[in-house]
Amino acid sequence: MLKRVPCETVEMAARKKLADRGVTVEAIAQIVYDLQKPYAENLDMASCLESADAVLNKREIQHAILVGVELDELAEKGLLSEPLLSMVRQDEGLFGVDETIALGSVFGFGSIAVTTFGYLDKQKVGIIEELDREKNRVHTFLDDLVASIAASASARLAHRIRDLEENRRLVDIRKREEEDLIG
Repeated sequence: MLKRVPCETVEMAARKKLADRGVTVEAIAQIVYDLQKPYAENLDMASCLESADAVLNKREIQHAILVGVELDELAEKGLLSEPLLSMVRQDEGLFGVDETIALGSVFGFGSIAVTTFGYLDKQKVGIIEELDREKNRVHTFLDDLVASIAASASARLAHRIRDLEENRRLVDIRKREEEDLIG
């Protein structure tokens, strides 16, 4: 029987994949900040960083990153079969598998994450735009995955801000956030 891969190993591998492709938690947090600032005048970057980091702790996100970036890298090396290789390399408009993988990981953060993902997928802001426009590498999956992480972190933060505005106890907020990390 095969041995299970420890959670820490998976998380470290996913974070390394992001870093190796030029994606930082800070760049994701900047998108979160830009999305939430109009609704939270006292918002600080530290809260956005914490939220983006918490989303990256989720296994579903980590698994999506590992699969998506691997497919991008295989396409760069020409190691996918045709016609898949061409579709991934050119980010074919009707090839929605990249969005499907990314979208699957936002469902855990509610409808606000889903709609925010759609917005980011179309608007291509910050690091998402940089990835989308880079011509020397394939980021067909990665740009959507980053949009997914930012959308989830933004939704998570929006819910936390509302909880704080409603004077919910920190222990109750943290309990809910810990439950959100399952999966």
